[in-house]
Amino acid sequence: MICKLALEDGCVFTGHAFGAPGTRVGEVVFNTAMTGYQEILTDPSYCGQIVVMTFPLIGNYGVNEADIESGSAHLSGMAVCELPQRPSNHRATASLAAYLERLGITGISGIDTRALTRRIRERGAVRGVLSTEAHSDVELVRMAADASSMVGANLVAQVSPKGDRGWSEPYEVARETAKSATGCHLVAIDCGIKYNILRHLADRGDRVTVVPASAGADHIRALAPRGIVVGNGPGDPEAVADTIRTIRELFGEFPMLGICLGHQMMALAAGAKTYKLKFGHHGGNVPVMNKPANRVEITSQNHGFAVDAATLADCGGQVTHVNLNDGSLEGFVLPDRQAAAIQFHPEASPGPHDAGYVLAGFVDCVRRGVEVSADTLLCGREAVVQPGSE
Repeated sequence: MICKLALEDGCVFTGHAFGAPGTRVGEVVFNTAMTGYQEILTDPSYCGQIVVMTFPLIGNYGVNEADIESGSAHLSGMAVCELPQRPSNHRATASLAAYLERLGITGISGIDTRALTRRIRERGAVRGVLSTEAHSDVELVRMAADASSMVGANLVAQVSPKGDRGWSEPYEVARETAKSATGCHLVAIDCGIKYNILRHLADRGDRVTVVPASAGADHIRALAPRGIVVGNGPGDPEAVADTIRTIRELFGEFPMLGICLGHQMMALAAGAKTYKLKFGHHGGNVPVMNKPANRVEITSQNHGFAVDAATLADCGGQVTHVNLNDGSLEGFVLPDRQAAAIQFHPEASPGPHDAGYVLAGFVDCVRRGVEVSADTLLCGREAVVQPGSE
C-alpha cells in the first residue's frame, strides 16, 4: 500500500505503508536514537507528533510486552527508511508493523529519512500529514498547513490519567519483589510520565503514588508525601496552567524534582519563561555539561521547548546543566524553594545511563532530609547510593 508524508512547506515523500491505514496529522520531528523505537512509540511526550527515525534500519528486533513506557502509543505516526520484514530477537512477540497496526498508528517506510531530517534541521519542525488514503498531494499539503501548531497546545490533558494510582513495579523487573518501603512516600505528578521514571522511584524501596496533572495542591498535601516528582509530558508547557499553579503553591513545602516538561513547568512556576526550539532535541546521544561536577554526560532527550536561562536567573535559579550542542538550559536548582529540575531523561529508556544518579540522588536527599541543592543532588555519583546496592 502506498503512503505519503506531506509537509506544510509543500514537500511530499512517497513510500510504503505499514501499521494501520488512515490519515494522521502532527508535528514532524526526528529522533537520532539507534535503538529503542518501542520505548519511543509508547512515550506520551510524543503525543501529536510524527516521528522520523534517522537510523536507517528500524524494526529489526521486533517488539515485546516488557519494553513499554505507557499503556499505549500516543504519537501520530512513524517514518523509517528501511523496515525489516522478519524481526530477529528471542524476546520479540510481534513485528513493528503488527504492533503499530494493533495500536492504530500509521507508519511509512522506504523514504529518504536523511533528506527529510536535513530539511527539518534547516527549516525547523514542520506540520505534516501521513496518509494511505486517496488524497492528492495538493490536498495533503493544505491539510498539513491547516493543522494546529504545537505552540499553545495543551496535550497533557490527552495523556494524563483521571485519578490516583499506586506504583510498585521496580526498575529491576527480574526481581521477585521490590525492597520493602521505608516510609519515604513520593508523589509523582503524571503529565505523561514514563514508566521507567516510576520504576526507578519504586526501586529505591519507597511508596509511590501517581496523581494526574489536574491534581491540586490541597489534594497532594492530603497524601502527605515526603517529596514530589513532576514528570515529562507533551505539548507547550505554558498551556498547562493548572499544574504550574499547583507547583507554585507547593514550592518550599516539599522537596521537588522536575523532569523534561516538569523542568519547564517548574521554571514557569518560579517566574521564568520558555520558548519553542527550532527542531527540538530527540535522541539518546545528546551531550550535556554537568557544571557542579565539571563533567560531560551523554543523555536521552525528547522535548521541543526550552527554558530561557536569562529569565531563570532573575527568579533566583542556578544553572546546573547546559546542552553542549546549542547552549540551551538543561538543568537548574531553586535553593530557596527546595527544588531542582533537569531537561533530559535520567531514566533513559532508551538511551545511556550517565544521568541515572539524579533520581537516586533525589530520593536519597528526601529519605535523609538533606537539602536539595546542586552539591547534594547533582555533583557526583560518589555521594549517592545507587539503586540495588544498599
